[in-house]
Order: sequence, then structure tokens, then C-alpha cells
Amino acid sequence: MKYFIIAGEASGDLHASLLISALRNADPKAEFRFLGGDKMASSAGVPPVVHYRDMAYMGFIEVIKHLRQILAIMRRTRRAISEYRPDAVILVDYPSFNLKIAKYAHGMGIPVFYYISPKVWAWKEYRVKEIKQYVSRLYSILPFETEFFKRHGYDISYVGNPTVTEIDAALSEIPQFDVFCRNHSLDPQKHIIALVPGSRRKEIANNLPEMLKAALMFPDYQPVIAGAPSIDSDYYTRVIRSEGSYPIPPVVFNDTFALVRNADAALVTSGTATLETALLGTPQIACYRMNGSRLVYNIYAHILKVKYVTLPNLITDSPLIPELLLHYCNKKTIAELLTHLLSVSPKRDAMLEGYERLRSILGNANGAETTAADIVNRLSSK
Repeated sequence: MKYFIIAGEASGDLHASLLISALRNADPKAEFRFLGGDKMASSAGVPPVVHYRDMAYMGFIEVIKHLRQILAIMRRTRRAISEYRPDAVILVDYPSFNLKIAKYAHGMGIPVFYYISPKVWAWKEYRVKEIKQYVSRLYSILPFETEFFKRHGYDISYVGNPTVTEIDAALSEIPQFDVFCRNHSLDPQKHIIALVPGSRRKEIANNLPEMLKAALMFPDYQPVIAGAPSIDSDYYTRVIRSEGSYPIPPVVFNDTFALVRNADAALVTSGTATLETALLGTPQIACYRMNGSRLVYNIYAHILKVKYVTLPNLITDSPLIPELLLHYCNKKTIAELLTHLLSVSPKRDAMLEGYERLRSILGNANGAETTAADIVNRLSSK
């Protein structure tokens, strides 16, 4: 069977690549076209129709500025689906774009499956109506989502969280601290503070400077940046230089799990990376700034329908990790919290205990394999 898959950012590229591998196992004759990144290309054996680095715009202003390009990608995607005529379209998160494609594919009579459901429980709850109308089956990777959708009369499945599978597979291959330092030319005499500022240029520009300023307040530690696969190292230098004459930390590419695991603490931009960091067992602070932070904070405070924004806190329904959002995310506040995480303390111990509870809630099911098997079974029984 032929599959058309769409992922719009780095985490989606990783999850979708594992789904592609699982689909191949369940359907040895599977063929793929996709929007995504290098990991999907490696699994599918073909290049993307559009690379996600050309799609990763965040925030209303960024979308408006690049609207012409986004609309061009939308037209190109619809044309690719029309020409390819897949047996199924599989969407991975990225709702603003993907729900429009869901409507288009549904109109063509193509079954639409959604892996990693849109976070409509946080905001834009009205999108549930579109999902129910255009999506044949929705697969959840967050246990609490099933109850939310049930209240809306839509039965979905919790298939397991793919991040659990990814981290479990990675842990056995992560080198010890001294080997990791040698591999990346780091100082083995200094412990590490990992800076994980996201995968999009705008979020890196917004978050990295405050992260670095806070980390530099601990001179006995070395800050190390987790480089995003679609961002060149010069960009990190330009972002830091725009703030003043700060030292440029090392940037580690394609080894984020090992970096975070070998760090004493991590400063992480909210998203999948907070869950990855929790499963890797590294104490963390979620940092998320945007332009016009105070104004944006007041707006989001009125429209968000959840108590927390980070995945570890949402899954455990508790303030497991500190969330420094928008104007609250500044070097002084980050440093105050970091002080409690870099050495043995009640706050550090409580966070690590919470990580164990988080892992238990998520369970051991392989999300990609469960989803792939269900999709193939549904298509085969048509």
C-alpha cells in the first residue's frame, strides 16, 4: 500500500521515521511519500516532497510573514497527494497545516489517520469537530487525552508514547561522561549544563540568550548547546553575539540524548524535549520566551484551558518541573531555580521521584508498532 505522511518539525520527523519503519514491518510492500526531515528520508528511502525546515514557522507574526510560502507548500502538498493517490494519509501533530490536508484528503475519499493528536485540549477546542469529520482514526500518545475526546463523543486509543521507546533504545548506547566529553572536545573536568533551546530559529533566538546568561552564572560548569538538525552552528553564534560579548558555548549536533543524559541539569524549551529530558533522568527547567512576552502571557492566560504547558506536568497532573513562561523566563529566575538542581536538594530529589511516576504512567507499549499494525489492519479489511 501507498502512504503519504506529513510531519512539520524535528520531533515529528523522529516519531514519523519510527512509524515508517513499523509500517514496513507490518506491510513489506509499503511505499512512501512525505513531508518531513532526514530521519523520515532514511526510513522511507526517498527524499521529502518538502523538508520540514521550510515549514517550521511559529507564532501568528511568523506565519503572516511567510504566508505566501506556506500557501505554496499547501498547494504543492495537495498536488502531490492528488498525483500519488495514496491508500492512506497519515498526519503527525502540526494541526494548523495538517487539518487542512485532512479535509482535502477526506474529500478525495482517502482514509486519514492522525498519529500524535493535536493538542486541542489546551486551546482551539473547536478543532475537535474537524477531527471527528475528517479523520478516520486518531492515535493518542498521552494517556489523559482519551478522556478528553470521550467527552466530545470521539473514541480514541492511547497507543503508548513513542518517546519512551526512543529513550529506552538510546540509553544503552549513551557513552559515559568522560567518553562523551572526548567525543565532542569538551572539558572533562567541568560538569555540564545542557541548553536545549528548540528546533526553530525564532524560539532559539528568543530562548537561548537567557538560558546562556543564567548558565554562565555558574562558572564551575560548562554550558553546552543541543544543536537542532536543521540549524547551522553559525546561527547560534549570531544569536549570542546579538546580545553582547558572551562566550560561545560548544554546540553538539546529532547527540542530544547523550548531552542531556550527561548533564547535571538542563534548560529546555517547552515541547517534546521536556518529556525526553524527564525520561533521560536529568533535572530540568522549562524555558519559553516570545516577543512581546508580557502582553502574550496575558493573552495566553485567558485562552489556555490547562494548568500546565509542559508534558511531564500535564501527564502527571502536577508541577513536576518549573515552567518559566514568557516574561517570567529570565536569567535571574532561571539561575535561582538552577541552584537547587545542580546539587543534592529536596527539590532535585522530588523531581527525580516524579520522573519515576511519569514513566510508570506512560507504560511500555510501542506507539509506532501499535499504530502501524492498526492502520494496516484497517486498510486491509476495507
